[in-house]
Amino acid sequence: MKIGRTLVSEEEIQQRLVEMGAEITADYEGKDLLLVAVLKGAFMVMADLARNIALPVEIDFMAVSSYGAATQTSGVVRILKDLDQEIAGRHVLIVEDIIDSGLTLDYLRRNLEVREPASLEIATLLLKSGLQRVPIDVRYTGFEIPPEFVIGYGLDLVGKYRNLPYIAVMEEE
Repeated sequence: MKIGRTLVSEEEIQQRLVEMGAEITADYEGKDLLLVAVLKGAFMVMADLARNIALPVEIDFMAVSSYGAATQTSGVVRILKDLDQEIAGRHVLIVEDIIDSGLTLDYLRRNLEVREPASLEIATLLLKSGLQRVPIDVRYTGFEIPPEFVIGYGLDLVGKYRNLPYIAVMEEE
């Protein structure tokens, strides 16, 4: 596989994160907001999004696996790292890099809902159109993209290419 065309430029990503940060700031004014990033892919989205939220926020991380070395989800979700803090009564915003099948995120959402947060919403940089196998209510979406395999800005192919500052399509050679 090789890096193909740029799907979302670095400038487009940064501009959209400024806009999403402003929306989140307005929506959570005066609330105790905890941002939860799903590792490893969402770490870049989390860092840049958090810098664009003009509120005091806390940050935590979860690591889940449903891919292994594959390019499509297996549907079997394992929690590799849980939250470091309690979320009962807190306003929680799950920050994702990409949502495709929705299976992992649905599992994660159900896992967090039983912990009784005051609210639980989802922000994602990318939403792959037409691939959701479960309905996912996403409050903040950066970009809707076609169902192609993408890398960059935290997204990887077997651990590589996360450091690209833009989103690109991987193509067969």
